[in-house]
Amino acid sequence: MKTTMTILLILVSLLKTTPEQKSQIDITKSQIKWSCDYVFYFNGHHGTIDFQEGFFIIEEGRITGGEFIIDMNSIVCLDITDKESNESLVNHIKDPDFFDVPRFPKSKLTVTKVNYRDETSLEILADLEIKDKTLPVQFRAKIDTNRSELTTKFKIDRTRWEINYNSTIKDGAISDAIGFEVVLSF
Repeated sequence: MKTTMTILLILVSLLKTTPEQKSQIDITKSQIKWSCDYVFYFNGHHGTIDFQEGFFIIEEGRITGGEFIIDMNSIVCLDITDKESNESLVNHIKDPDFFDVPRFPKSKLTVTKVNYRDETSLEILADLEIKDKTLPVQFRAKIDTNRSELTTKFKIDRTRWEINYNSTIKDGAISDAIGFEVVLSF
């Protein structure tokens, strides 16, 4: 009798469990735009950086998690037209002053919790790893199921990841905030 009851409980729990699915992003359509401004005057720099790979976790038709790997070697600056100056800035961003790309060629965003505010508006909690340091971030996003896209805009305080070059902590030249505009196609 005990064995029969145990088997029934296991079967019932299996029937109620919906398997999670992984939905890979299309890295050719997904994009990350970055921007960083100066503290005391308008303008700054902006560009793009590429995803290496990524996926959403889907349960019962809703996003519940995910993981996205960013290729730090793909950093591009779009606001400087002079090739030599542009290359100099990009190399500087890749130096130990900023992202130390030779030592840390990848960054990662791991979605830990998703709260649906309605069918298209999400609040996402995630862990962002930059330079081997992982910290929590929180942002809002919109999902368009017809286009199979998730979009978001958010900022981080770069000093939390010990990216302190010309920070307001030191001399006030460059804002501590880095802005991101992200489109994830899946």
